[in-house]
Amino acid sequence: MVTATKTVDLVMLVDDNDTDNFISKRIIEITEFAKYVEIKNSGKSALEYLEQHKDDADKLPNIIFLDINMPIVDGFVFLYEFEKFSDIVKDKCKVIILSSSDNKRDIDKIVNNDHVIKFITKPLTENALNEIRSLDLY
Repeated sequence: MVTATKTVDLVMLVDDNDTDNFISKRIIEITEFAKYVEIKNSGKSALEYLEQHKDDADKLPNIIFLDINMPIVDGFVFLYEFEKFSDIVKDKCKVIILSSSDNKRDIDKIVNNDHVIKFITKPLTENALNEIRSLDLY
């Protein structure tokens, strides 16, 4: 177990797979990566959360772990809608893709998005969280 050097206040997991969310939440808790974890089972509910808290930066997540492949509002649609938020939201919320997709075209398309700071292949691991800490985002 690694000693947490930096802990973010709030992380949001956006994934329609409950098992993946459970695993990701546990690794975040075990490594003390974040004080709080907000889980949204769809891109739509994640966007609604951001809309609801857009004027309260304290309730916005520092990091959004976003899956690409979800029904209705997938990662691409989420990022398209995310672009419409104010700079307050876009500056506070750093988006990291957490996906099992190995489709090179999808990966290239999404990592070239201005708001995506990293692509991680599932499952989320302690090493991946340490790499994010080393990015010195906060």
